[in-house]
Amino acid sequence: MAATTVEGEDRVLAAAQQIVKSLNTSKASTDDMLLIFSSFDNRLSSISSLISDPSGGGSDRGGGRFEEAEKVILRWDSGGEMARKGENYRERWEDNLSEYFDAVDEVIQLTEELSIRESGNGNGEGEIVDRAESVLQLAMSKLEDELRHILIQNTVTPDSEKLHGSMIRRGSMSMSFVEGEGEREGDGEGGEFGSFGEDDGRSEFGHERGVSLGLGDDLSFDVIEPECVELLKEIADRMIRSGYEKECCQVYSSVRRDVLDEYMSVLGVERLSIEEVQRIDWNSLDEKMKKWVQAIKIMTRVLLAGEKRLCDEVFSESELIREVCFIETAKGCVMQLLNFGEAVVIARRTSEKLFRILDMYDALAEVAPELEELFGDESGELVCMEVKGVLTGLGEAAIGTFVEFESAVKGETSKKPIQGGEIHPMCRYVMNYVKLLVDYSDSLNGILENFEGESGHSRSDDGNSESIAPIAQRLLSLLTTLESNLEEKSKLYEDNAMQYIFLMNNILYIVQKVKDSEIRTVLGDQWVRKRRGQIRQYATSYLRAAWSKVLSCLKDEGIGSSASNASKVALKERFKNFNACFEDIYRIQTAWKVPDAQLREELRISISEKVLPAYRSFMGRFGSQLESGRHAGKYIKYTPEDLENYLLDLFEGTPAILNHVRRKGT
Repeated sequence: MAATTVEGEDRVLAAAQQIVKSLNTSKASTDDMLLIFSSFDNRLSSISSLISDPSGGGSDRGGGRFEEAEKVILRWDSGGEMARKGENYRERWEDNLSEYFDAVDEVIQLTEELSIRESGNGNGEGEIVDRAESVLQLAMSKLEDELRHILIQNTVTPDSEKLHGSMIRRGSMSMSFVEGEGEREGDGEGGEFGSFGEDDGRSEFGHERGVSLGLGDDLSFDVIEPECVELLKEIADRMIRSGYEKECCQVYSSVRRDVLDEYMSVLGVERLSIEEVQRIDWNSLDEKMKKWVQAIKIMTRVLLAGEKRLCDEVFSESELIREVCFIETAKGCVMQLLNFGEAVVIARRTSEKLFRILDMYDALAEVAPELEELFGDESGELVCMEVKGVLTGLGEAAIGTFVEFESAVKGETSKKPIQGGEIHPMCRYVMNYVKLLVDYSDSLNGILENFEGESGHSRSDDGNSESIAPIAQRLLSLLTTLESNLEEKSKLYEDNAMQYIFLMNNILYIVQKVKDSEIRTVLGDQWVRKRRGQIRQYATSYLRAAWSKVLSCLKDEGIGSSASNASKVALKERFKNFNACFEDIYRIQTAWKVPDAQLREELRISISEKVLPAYRSFMGRFGSQLESGRHAGKYIKYTPEDLENYLLDLFEGTPAILNHVRRKGT
């Protein structure tokens, strides 16, 4: 019964339609007939849109809506009409752009209505639907072209100065390879560490501490000209409503991806494979790592933040589409940056890389929450996982590099002693390394706690029960290793006295580096006091080793029971031996170098306090017995004042000779 009813209704509608088509009546008569049909049965009201347009276009009281819309769409030329650079969008919007969008809206509405009716009651309007959809497809194709043109022509041109401006204005601590005091020690003298000299207050590792972009900085950046955003939204809304969201997203994402690639190039980030990164020499890699640190911050906080704002505005009507479009746009450049980070993680570990690795770790850790927020939905999960993986890898690489550095210090076995007993290149290198490490104390403490489970409650090497941080434990261990290595290297000197000069020079250098930097905060004052005590012990040992033989020449034993009956032969031998010993020490120790002026002065004073009183006493008791004889100047060559002056020449690093010096007068 139901089927018969439906079939009957179809016949009635078809008959009514045929009547309308067969009548060539005036507009007024047609409207009257429409009113009669509608009042007779509301099922006949669906033919109202067909009466004025038998071809299926539809009409209203103002004429054939579909035909008018179709004409507007067909006459509009694609290829950038809406997006001509320099056009005033607001004026054009009020003129023909508004007309075009109205036409598109009309066709969209018609297709929606006809599709609903056709699927609901099968009223035979399929031909009309096909025609409307054909026009709509043409309109969407044109809008797709316009979308592409607008995006391309109105993108803000990449500008290196603009991108880096926020970082440049914050300043940076400039560090570079520099020559040390004098020339750098060669590899032959310093071994693995010999190619690095004193930093003279700067870093010898070519390192420039990463510049921080704070969360509070005003880093807003329009990635596209603001006046065209509304137009992009109007196009996107219509494409999405028409079921062309896939095409819309593809065009949008592909154009914006290319723009981000261009920005990456401006930031100095190249697309490199892991193998290519592994083959890069250190100087080039160092530069790329430095650029990476800047790029990850600028990309996240400036460019991707701008892309996210643009997506939110253009696709405001659909949360899903704006998320998909953003991720499809942004994930490529982020993955490119993360791939470089991964390549650094698995690259060969060398000591000079540690600071750049830590810079990369800090930079990624700093922006990781923002990246997680940008890619927080399900479709961005892969990016978030990759960020966490690279961050973990950089932390492990930092620890591994530091461990290898410790091993390198322990295993440094160069066998050639440093000329003059000066500071060993290894000592310079390690202390400058440690000085830079302290700048990363917070990062290293976090890394060590996360990856090694360091408790931070170990005792210091001085027996302090106070808990110390993981990085302090590591530095104490490293410096203990350094001191042990220096102790071994001191044994390369055959002269025992020079061993102590070498140790004094190097331990004092370590103490000064600690005292004059943040290392002191990490290690504590007790550590400094203990090393100063060591230096005093070395000074005492030096005096004993260097001057005992000289002082033995000034003793009374073996020259007679008293000054009056002292043997002149024995006295001559004593003065002769004293002169020879002193001249030998003068010749040798003027070539030794004590770089620190205060230590140099303290050593000379200590020598004077030991030698000059003994010499004056010996001269007072026995000098008169030889001065009256022949050739007295051959034996008594120096006055106490002469000796005092000559002692001022010691430890200057310039060899001098006293062999032909004779005391004036007899």
